[in-house]
Amino acid sequence: MAKPVIITCAPTGGIHTPTMSEYLPITPTEIAQASIEAAEAGAAIIHLHARNPETGKPDARPELFQEFLPRIKQSCDAVLNITTGGGLGMTREERLQAALRTSPEMASMNMGSMNFGIFPMLDKYKDWKHAWEPEFLAMTKDFIFRNTFGDIEYSLRELGDGHGTRFEFECYDLGHLYNLAWVVDQGWVKPPFFVQMVFGILGGVGADLDNLVHMHTIAEKLFGDDYEWSVLAAGRHQIPFTTQAALLGGNLRVGMEDSLYIGPGQKAKSSAEQVRKIRSIVENLGRTVATPEEVRKRLHLKGADQVAF
Repeated sequence: MAKPVIITCAPTGGIHTPTMSEYLPITPTEIAQASIEAAEAGAAIIHLHARNPETGKPDARPELFQEFLPRIKQSCDAVLNITTGGGLGMTREERLQAALRTSPEMASMNMGSMNFGIFPMLDKYKDWKHAWEPEFLAMTKDFIFRNTFGDIEYSLRELGDGHGTRFEFECYDLGHLYNLAWVVDQGWVKPPFFVQMVFGILGGVGADLDNLVHMHTIAEKLFGDDYEWSVLAAGRHQIPFTTQAALLGGNLRVGMEDSLYIGPGQKAKSSAEQVRKIRSIVENLGRTVATPEEVRKRLHLKGADQVAF
């Protein structure tokens, strides 16, 4: 029998900009509210980034995270998962500082360097709310998202060994699964592994359902019973791909980090709206949704009482 589906929600991220949606959470209060609503809708894990509250630009300062993390923790039991990807263009130290300061149960871990092109979104908008937005998008035409083996080892040692944090291993391509398998062979991480397969980013694996099936097949060969797998997909692919993951017995992620829409041409007013939609689909498929307590047991997390917020 398939396990209950773990729904992760990423309410703001570091890719979309304020011009793209008036509903994108920017301030700590907005991020906290969006996260709490998503948890109430059925998300067991909340994946979190911070933004400058004045401009909406991705911002890795720990003090910003500390403005919303305690509020979320006090209002719901969801597992709070802190980004180590940060914002495109940040240094390794900038990307890690919030997680090192807050010692979360979970953090993201990108499993390979890659081109990460979001510059095509420049063509969709003309009037920008902030000058940094088009500059940020344009920069990615000549940008490499750095995640070397040295970076990965450093992060696993500092955050994993140092804080007992476990990881959402973000795999944007087939080779990233093999990178993780090599890391496992070195003994740097212990099972169970939470593997997040990412589709539809320019520079990573394309949003083709054949790719999803193949990556799942390879992950099964590499990790067997030692892992949990989840799927997220960018933009219009969000709901079809997460539905397919549920059909195949996996887990899934939604939220406004990955898509600003709830349907064709219809902006999502909240990430909770996306959670409710995918939860309805999952339950109509005959599957149940995992609770935070179940997630902590399945992923061997240290517990919400062991964090620094």
